[in-house]
Amino acid sequence: MKTIKVSVVTPDGPVYESDVEMVSTKAQSGELGILPGHIPMVAPLAIGVVRLKKAGGKEPDLVAVSGGFLEVRPEKVTILAQAAEKAEDIDVERALRARERAEQRMKDQKAEHTDFRRAELALQRAINRLTVTGKQ
Repeated sequence: MKTIKVSVVTPDGPVYESDVEMVSTKAQSGELGILPGHIPMVAPLAIGVVRLKKAGGKEPDLVAVSGGFLEVRPEKVTILAQAAEKAEDIDVERALRARERAEQRMKDQKAEHTDFRRAELALQRAINRLTVTGKQ
């Protein structure tokens, strides 16, 4: 089967580069599936998982992204993410603590200094990281 080159890049540098058969991710407008030969496009990404199906039918590589943009060209898919981590690079204990802190902040929303939206986004990022590791 045909493949397409994929790069996941953050402000800190490249996170993932490989040739894959399919890219599946969550844009702000909904789920996207990208195969080789897809029409060119740009889409803003939501906090979510990027699934990268490699040749051979193995389990897909998973990358947690915290928003950003997806650019599709005939020969390459580039994901410019605010933050991104491969499943094996995620510190599960840290993600669990981040989820607990965010949940606590949301419970304490009645306090004057709590920014509910910020806590909600922190919770989404923590849950996303745990989902990628399979430890949710």
